[in-house]
Amino acid sequence: MDILSLFILVPIITITVLLFTKNLRQARITAMIGSIIQLSMAINLVFSYFKERAVNDSLMVFTKDIVWFVPFNIHYSVGVDGISVALLLLTSIVVLAGVFISWKMFDLPKEFFISLIVLSIGVYGFFISMDLFTMFVFFEIAVIPMYLLIGIWGSGPREFSAMKLTLMLMGASAILLIGILGIYFNSDADGGALTFNILEIAKVNIPIEAQKLFFPLTFVGFAVIGALFPFHTWSPDGHASAPTAVSMLHAGVLMKLGGYGVFRVAMYLLPEGAKEWSWIFIILSVIGVVYGAFSAIKQTDLKYINAYSSVSHLGLVLFALLMLNKTAWNGAIIQSLSHGFMTALFFALIGMIYERTHTRNIAELGGLLKVIPFISTIYVIAGLASLGLPGFSGFVAEMNIFVGAFQNDSLFVRIATILSVTVIVITAVYILRVVGIMLMGPVKNVAYLKLERVTWFEKLGILLLLVPIVGIGVAPLWISNMILESLQPFIQGLL
Repeated sequence: MDILSLFILVPIITITVLLFTKNLRQARITAMIGSIIQLSMAINLVFSYFKERAVNDSLMVFTKDIVWFVPFNIHYSVGVDGISVALLLLTSIVVLAGVFISWKMFDLPKEFFISLIVLSIGVYGFFISMDLFTMFVFFEIAVIPMYLLIGIWGSGPREFSAMKLTLMLMGASAILLIGILGIYFNSDADGGALTFNILEIAKVNIPIEAQKLFFPLTFVGFAVIGALFPFHTWSPDGHASAPTAVSMLHAGVLMKLGGYGVFRVAMYLLPEGAKEWSWIFIILSVIGVVYGAFSAIKQTDLKYINAYSSVSHLGLVLFALLMLNKTAWNGAIIQSLSHGFMTALFFALIGMIYERTHTRNIAELGGLLKVIPFISTIYVIAGLASLGLPGFSGFVAEMNIFVGAFQNDSLFVRIATILSVTVIVITAVYILRVVGIMLMGPVKNVAYLKLERVTWFEKLGILLLLVPIVGIGVAPLWISNMILESLQPFIQGLL
């Protein structure tokens, strides 16, 4: 068994064991052990990757290729570069943190953890796939469990939110499938066989007209799950109704499929299409960045504030990818990682606050720093990371994005960059507003004086997410160098 396929096999084994569990204790211990093994595998993969890179300069390493369906030349083809490795590590950390935060899931715990792990299988498979068809299959596997996780274990208008999320992402999937098939049927332009293999297609000179036709379909198909304006509306509703761990995986991991797909497929395989259409999507991404931040200011529900903040931060990922240079792309990948840890941490904290106070309305909260100091302190730290304070991962990401964007000498791009930079100030407004209202001042409700103390499993989940945020901010070079090394072949294909 190759090292990458274990990321599919271990979750499947975990699900199989979960089927035989009989109570909450057995279910959560099984999910925890399975998730710890996955995190151990991801950490081992990081060290193995550096060791392999010392002797192997291939674009992708740890490759495995098995013919799946001969008539259409579909393969189970996997491999990773530094970007994939980083995102696999992100996924494993968020999944384990989500298990800890869901420690008290009393309602159908076995079924809940199974659905959560099925989602993780889709994400793992997506990040390691080198075959477009296989990647699309894993994309669908990641999206479908969200309907059940929100529809069954969610709150509020959960059926509406689950259906809205599913329909919009399925609609995007249909558009994406057309784009993938368009790439496939033009993959023999140089006289070879039709193929879904990303590395093989990259060697083919796909006709420019075909690139211009299928790039927007592929870009939008992926970018919808990355909260591209104006197709972002499924995300805030989905976040608001989802249980805590699902919000963590939704924003922390699932939404990363959008930026990764845009980078790995749309930009890499259709570079001429990217150059032709980039100005339109730059406009949309900048609108999303600014709109998301302003919308967060107006919200009173903690989940909606974080959801619209995610729209803004992920808009920066798409904006950076459209800059078509190495510095901005490095920022886009680090922003994906930073946002994944940061937003998962926010949702974990919000879930802990809601479980104790039974409200997410900031107007009903106040003085929480005095009664739950651990949660409140971590919330302040997460807020500082979100607004890009030096020493945290967000600062590293945004500096790369904005410096990379200014490397483009186009007046249009520089105006767009200036507009995007303003989001730093807007983000500070809504973060400091929430901190001031919710955490500072007198305790608004005397019942809050007896709030439950933070448990060991909640602390573990929080620390799992906090350490990478600080780690990347303080020592970013190891992750930045790993990403930059992997970006070089993709940039060469665009220039």
